[in-house]
Amino acid sequence: MRVFGTFNMNNSYFETIPTLNPLFENADYIDIKSIDSSNNLRHFIVGFIYYCPSWIQFLYKVRAVFVRLLGMRQESVDLTPSAPEDISFIPGDLCLAFTVTHGKDNQFIAMQHEDKHLSARLLVAIEPLESGINRFHVGTIVHHKHWTGPVYFTVIKPFHHLVVRQMMKAGITK
Repeated sequence: MRVFGTFNMNNSYFETIPTLNPLFENADYIDIKSIDSSNNLRHFIVGFIYYCPSWIQFLYKVRAVFVRLLGMRQESVDLTPSAPEDISFIPGDLCLAFTVTHGKDNQFIAMQHEDKHLSARLLVAIEPLESGINRFHVGTIVHHKHWTGPVYFTVIKPFHHLVVRQMMKAGITK
């Protein structure tokens, strides 16, 4: 298993998907991480997006207090896992707290969550390798919309890296 990350768009697999390139424009933050697995895209997404052990639930409780201090609120999300076949790649459909904006089955999905303080996009793409293994690329794109955006994201950024890496590891388990 290999997990690695980069903080710019140069030499990213996402560059090979022209539909997604505009999503990176004027971003305040870009994070791209990759991991290898024999899973298909739907199984990866289900394991990735619905990963929520007790330590992450605890972080969400701490986050709820923090966002209230910034004048925001935290919405509750139904974490009941979907079956892989229930993942939709159709723009406008929901995937957890995200709205699908772009997608192509067994290739990529782009999702967005709008909040008062920032707009967050989550991208997941599959790159089949010659070895028969798949490389999954996960991108996080953040656009700040309010002065609270950079404050909020600066505080959660270290947790973002930890949580996304663990979510990716959960995405590759069978």
